[in-house]
Order: sequence, then structure tokens, then C-alpha cells
Amino acid sequence: MESLMRNAFLFLSKNRTANRTAKKYGLRFGAKRFVAGEQISEAITAVRELNDRGIVVTLDHLGEFISTTNEAVESMQYCIRTLDEIAASGVKANLSLKLTQLGLDISRDLCLSNMRSILEAASRYDNFVRIDMEDYAHNEASIELFCQLREEFGSTIGLVIQAYLYKSEEDIIKLHRYQPNLRLVKGAYKEPPEVAFPKKEDVDNNYIRIIEQHLKNGDYAAIATHDDNIINSVKTFVKANNIPLSQFEFQMLYGIRTQAQQQLADEGYTMRVYVPYGDDWYGYFMRRLAERPANVGFVVKSMFKS
Repeated sequence: MESLMRNAFLFLSKNRTANRTAKKYGLRFGAKRFVAGEQISEAITAVRELNDRGIVVTLDHLGEFISTTNEAVESMQYCIRTLDEIAASGVKANLSLKLTQLGLDISRDLCLSNMRSILEAASRYDNFVRIDMEDYAHNEASIELFCQLREEFGSTIGLVIQAYLYKSEEDIIKLHRYQPNLRLVKGAYKEPPEVAFPKKEDVDNNYIRIIEQHLKNGDYAAIATHDDNIINSVKTFVKANNIPLSQFEFQMLYGIRTQAQQQLADEGYTMRVYVPYGDDWYGYFMRRLAERPANVGFVVKSMFKS
């Protein structure tokens, strides 16, 4: 049953008609739990509240259904505005983005140009931008663009690697030459068994393997997980291998396991929360429900309160 629900939510996450319908009703039907708001001002307020608790942030202006050059340019401009607002407000936050929202499916050159504009702004503010990894169809293109931009902009840019893909261990070996700042995740898209581990235990084992590999390489790891087993494994590994706390951070999603976030921050670990905002929140919300169908309960409660 849970598998069926997961597949249904992943299917809905890519449905443009459902996305348009969701936008009409706004965030009130449960998504507010996972999305800071539709406006940058709401996102900055959420960041400040987290900062006050000793937690840093990565902001993501949501956008997935891009089909025109104008939309891609608008997304680029909003990313720059986000960096402007971070600098103006003085909050502790960096930026995450998806290459498809910047036009990757329209033109590689368009996407590259938009990324350069964003990274130039980030460089001016001495900030950091991370490319979120999307589905397998965009994996190689994302890595290739990262490598090119890493050579141009240095440590201003980072990338995400997904543990559920067979290729990820080899990708980390290849990327080591760039000494990359990588966010390591399990993966949230529906992929065929030809390219991804179908069993959770295999994903978990590969996740631990690539985390340890990346840390042993001496490169910075952003370990994005809500799984206590993974968190405890990392704590044990870094202690046994004398890896400094400055070489890694834990990351969790906005609205999920807030007490665990606070506990890690209180223990002295860098704790970063991924805070999404914007009006194109639907696909992100569906993937959160797919990851943990129990979250549907929060949506139902929200509907009855509305």
C-alpha cells in the first residue's frame, strides 16, 4: 500500500494540470508545513527564526515547470534577488537551485548563461550556490555543467549526489579532482532498476559508503538525511577517523524533524535546513508526501482546518 501511494505521489508531482490547480488554492492545504511561503519576505522570516536557534539555511526558490526562455530568465532573476535579500538581511543562508528551472531542457547555453549570472552575484556576496540533482535524465548534464562552472567559479558552487543511483560511487571518485562541496542524499525521484537500487537497504548501504568515501577524500560533505541510523553512523565514523566538524554538516528539510534539527545544532554540529519557497511548490510538496506517506495525515488535518 505504501509503495502504491509513493508511486501515485511521484506521478502527480509531474502533472502540470494538478500543479495549476494547486496554485489556485495556495499553500493552505498542507503544503505550508514544508514550504516557508510564496514570497521572499516570508522565506527570510523563516531563515531568521532558524538562525536564532543556531541553525543555518539553504534557500530554494521553487520552480520546475519551465517551458520558455522568458520563464528561465525570470527564475534566474529571482535567484539573484534571493541572494540580494540574503545579503541585505544579514541572515546565514546560501542558495539551492535546479538547472531545469534555469532552462536546461530548453538550451544548455541558456542554462549556462543564467548560472553564470547567478554565480557572479553569489561571488560578489561571498556566498554559495548548490545545484540540486533532479531525475536520472538530467544527471550527466548536471554533473558536466557543474564541472565547467567549478573551474570558472571555484568553491562558490556545489552539487548534489544521489545514493540510490548505481553510478554515484564512481561519480564521487571522478569529482574528487575538484575538491567539491557535495550534498549527499538518498534520492527522491522514481527511477527504473536499470539505473537505481530498488531496495531501501541497498540504498542505505550505498549512502553510508559514499558518505565515508567523500569524507575520507578530505572533501566537504553536506549529509542530508532524517534517518537516525545514518546520522549515528556518521557520528561514529567521523570520531573514529578524526574528521573535523568543519568538514561536514547535517541537513534536513524545513518542517521535518525539527526537534532532531535542534538537537544536532545543540550538540555542536553544523545543522542546515533546506527552506523552499515560491508559488511553484506543487512538485516539491508531492515528493515530500511520496517520501513519507504518513505526511498525508498533516494534509488532511490542514484541509479540515481551512
